[in-house]
Amino acid sequence: MIGLIVARSKNNVIGKNGKIPWKIKGEQKQFRELTTNKAVIMGRKSYNEIGHPLPNRLNIIVSNTANYTGENLITVHSLNEAIQVAGNKDIFVIGGYSLYKEALPIVDKMYITEIDIEVSNGDVFFPQFNIDNFELSIGETFGNDIKYTRTLYTRKRWIPNCVAKNMLESSG
Repeated sequence: MIGLIVARSKNNVIGKNGKIPWKIKGEQKQFRELTTNKAVIMGRKSYNEIGHPLPNRLNIIVSNTANYTGENLITVHSLNEAIQVAGNKDIFVIGGYSLYKEALPIVDKMYITEIDIEVSNGDVFFPQFNIDNFELSIGETFGNDIKYTRTLYTRKRWIPNCVAKNMLESSG
């Protein structure tokens, strides 16, 4: 399974001045729950923002300029190489923009936390995607001062008409 996990504002901002532009208590709980004991793939800037390998995960950094090493920390040069290194582990792409954009055509699921704020002067945005390729499940809304809603987009799997016809004929 290849997943993508992101939090974005109402105006699609995911970053401002190299940082996540909000601090909301509890918002990252789902991130920890979903990514623990999985492989996380991130770009160099995202890794530098975090500042350390995420515990209990295989941290795979995609970079052409840096080389990070350490326990549960690997540097590769492409998303494809990162997926190969992850092996049979479930994978979560966790940022930034370039990796999200590259991963969109292949992800099975997108866990998107919709933050109920507009961020002015944001400089990193979540890439556009074809919503028709996904089924949307809206989860719970949380938060006191700033509300956020957890959503899940699951890729629709298309079955060619000839395969669907054969499936129907063999079941009846």
